[in-house]
Amino acid sequence: MKKEFVVIGLGRFGGSIVRELMSLGANVMAIDSMRERVDEYASIATQAVVADTTDESVIKSLGLWNFEHIIVAIGENIQASILTTLILKEHGVPQITVKAQNDYHEKVLRKIGADFVVHPERDMGIRIANNMMSTNVLDYLELSDEYSIMEIKASDKIAGYNLIDLNIRAQYGINIVGIKRGATIIVSPVPQDPILLGDVLLVIGADVDINRFVKKAL
Repeated sequence: MKKEFVVIGLGRFGGSIVRELMSLGANVMAIDSMRERVDEYASIATQAVVADTTDESVIKSLGLWNFEHIIVAIGENIQASILTTLILKEHGVPQITVKAQNDYHEKVLRKIGADFVVHPERDMGIRIANNMMSTNVLDYLELSDEYSIMEIKASDKIAGYNLIDLNIRAQYGINIVGIKRGATIIVSPVPQDPILLGDVLLVIGADVDINRFVKKAL
């Protein structure tokens, strides 16, 4: 069953999330108050709608509370961002990710119940989309525009194998620099160390290579 998302606000940030989620096989409802932006995504998103999400009756008519994850990517209009988030939260949307303009905006969003708050300058849309599509990616630390350290939960596809069996460095160009197993951390694991189901792998490498590993190996 495909995952379903709503993206509200189709500027550069919201648009990048729509495109990436669609490329990853999700169903996406794209919403914006500007018709020209909605027209741009009509052939890209599963559904594209012109709507003012600060109007509670509009949110009700679209049935947005039926979606598990909504991304509020409204641009410069902080008031619209806050009001939209508040209405969605009051209607019981399980997960709401909101784009914050500044630290004050983030503080307000967290107080009204936003589940995840992101800053576009730190968290690019493509990386966020990949994290939402994979329950295996637990966290990441950006080292540069292209390289990161990610925490990735081992799935049953790789559990029981060791690093020699998986040959991850040769196949994906990434390195496992640590394995978190409960309260224990194995630093610089040797090739013979087995990977157990539920282990958290500390992976370093280029974002494109790590994402390739997540998609194909997990």
